[in-house]
Amino acid sequence: MLVACVLIYMVATVAVGLYAARMVHGSKDYMVAGRSLPLYMNFACVFATWFGAETVLSVSSKFAHEGLGFVSGDPFGASFCLVLVALFFARTFYRMELLTIGDYYHKRYGKTVEIITSLGIASSYLGWTSAQLSALGLTIHVLFDGISLNQAIVIGACVVTVYTLFGGMWSIALTDVIQTVAIVLGLTIVAVLLASKAGGFDAVLAHAHEAGKLHPMPHVTTAAWMVFIGEFITMSLGSIPQQDVFQRVTSARDERTAIIGTFAGGVFYFFFSFVPMFIAYSAIVIDANFATLFESEDTRLIQRILPDLILKSTPIWCQALFFGALLSAILSTASGTLLAPASILSENVLRPFTRHLKDRQLLFLLRAILVGVAVIGTWISLTSNSTMYEMVEAGYSVTLVTAFVPLVCGIYWRRSSTQGAICSMLFAVPVWLGAKYYWLPEEPTGLWDSVPPQLYGLAASFVGMIVGSMLPQLVRHAPVTESPREAERRPTLGH
Repeated sequence: MLVACVLIYMVATVAVGLYAARMVHGSKDYMVAGRSLPLYMNFACVFATWFGAETVLSVSSKFAHEGLGFVSGDPFGASFCLVLVALFFARTFYRMELLTIGDYYHKRYGKTVEIITSLGIASSYLGWTSAQLSALGLTIHVLFDGISLNQAIVIGACVVTVYTLFGGMWSIALTDVIQTVAIVLGLTIVAVLLASKAGGFDAVLAHAHEAGKLHPMPHVTTAAWMVFIGEFITMSLGSIPQQDVFQRVTSARDERTAIIGTFAGGVFYFFFSFVPMFIAYSAIVIDANFATLFESEDTRLIQRILPDLILKSTPIWCQALFFGALLSAILSTASGTLLAPASILSENVLRPFTRHLKDRQLLFLLRAILVGVAVIGTWISLTSNSTMYEMVEAGYSVTLVTAFVPLVCGIYWRRSSTQGAICSMLFAVPVWLGAKYYWLPEEPTGLWDSVPPQLYGLAASFVGMIVGSMLPQLVRHAPVTESPREAERRPTLGH
């Protein structure tokens, strides 16, 4: 019965994605849904994309194991990112009328900076994509006993690729509305049921408080504090220069919708992300044996705490609700993580080789790259032993170091220049990689050894931008030559 419900849900999701293909008449429809989404769809896209597998499975398990002081990146940093985007970036993004965030770097700094930042942004999605595919594979593996975890990952990757491939952003928008309803209703009902099994909400919260899980700070060692700060900054700032965030802002039908939808999605995500944490900790209260999963050598298996609890301790209707919500969370995020890098690679990296292509041919290229991203993400999922939380953080470290400073300085500091942007990246990447090579978080000898490598990279990025912009300008911003596609939308800078 449960398996049948899951299969029906996945087939229905693919069907909606294929239906959405009818609304795709060109690359603009495919990448930003024609800039026509109303508030409820824009809100659903923001929330459903952020509320992914790592929120339901990885963050909740990490909270159950270590407490609030060890999940600063998500939900705290992730939700703060959306609030920052709504308040300080959404207006600029929307007014520029571009298809990708890489187009911003092209207009502000020129082609060289555009290509470098676009490659960094696209590569950052591989960790996030592989996290979602790992979660989808884990879910299929739990439900189907005869299928290995690796086989399940491949099957899940095929499903999400098919329904995103044809409809693009329209597929994501339509399915996100359905998936948001499934996530909210499903997890809320599951939380109420498990609370009753654990002795009530108060009993679960009291147990977590006594175990020290509700303390918002790590309060352990200097190294723990540095990790806490590093994860928060990485998620809150490194998530801003991302194509999926940009697409959700620019897909809105007007500027006001873009701002309100992003802000509301971020706030709602923050509060609702505590629901799966509550459910995961309920598992420990109901059956202390679930804590043995924390001792597994394969860290991915720690994330089984919620699926195992649901299958072991709830009736079939509750299992259907939970796995429907879980699949909704995974599919909504996975589809976005496939489309975003495909969009930015085709529009900002391969553009010099595609100027002669017609829009229909560009659409074919977009879909081909999307399949390539899915293949690489699947391979990483099959070979990595990292948790989803770790995969996502690793991806955002790339954009924090390479793309954040050129973006924020380009909008809010008029003296920022092409030379400054290039120096920012030339300073940041070697410092980041060097610190990463020597960083020993388990055996720090002092404060400087405890600082996460991406924070050194971020500091070097700011220094490079300031130095490069203040010195005599040997590298200047070359005049932008518009392609026919760009001339149609002819943006203006928003600062």
